[in-house]
Amino acid sequence: MATLVTDPDLAEQLIKDRKFRGIDQRDEVWEGVYVMTPAPNDEHQDLVGGFTHVLRETIDHCQLGKSRPGVNLSDRVEDWTRNFRCPDVVVFLNDTTAEFHNTFWLGGPDLAIEVVSPEDQSREKLSFYEKIGTRELLIVDRDPWQLELHRLAGKKLVLAGTSTLADPVWLVSETVPLKLRLQPDEKRPVIELVTSNNEKKWRI
Repeated sequence: MATLVTDPDLAEQLIKDRKFRGIDQRDEVWEGVYVMTPAPNDEHQDLVGGFTHVLRETIDHCQLGKSRPGVNLSDRVEDWTRNFRCPDVVVFLNDTTAEFHNTFWLGGPDLAIEVVSPEDQSREKLSFYEKIGTRELLIVDRDPWQLELHRLAGKKLVLAGTSTLADPVWLVSETVPLKLRLQPDEKRPVIELVTSNNEKKWRI
């Protein structure tokens, strides 16, 4: 359930309390509106850790660029905290057009990953990711489980493919040397990732 707080004093108190308790790391601001995102559960963190590990090995260690969990992305330099989003994982290749500004990045990453949590607004971020020029966006949904790969075509992020348990097709990235698909497993579905040359494989 979403809650709208119009009392500025109460809003300021809530924000200060979240910062004091250290639970504001994933909070965002959408055109001046402070968005308090739900805390990630253990499964969410496990997936983010898995993606981070794979991308560190395939991007950072191969000197193709930088992968990062949970960075701030904005569409402006001045007063950037008025409008920013925090995807779960991002990749900036060496020739990225995005600019690093110490506490945030101006412009879109080459790849952004959003792991959907209950009551979050991952899909509502698509227009922002389009605006800043995100080249690819992977959405990991868990209810029901599916993977969606969106790719920038012109100025729009369009659906390039979907992998489900019923139809576990490979989704091939055009920005990082990986393909991935959903696979069944005992406790929960897993995401299988394979390098473009098929030399390495991971299951997260």
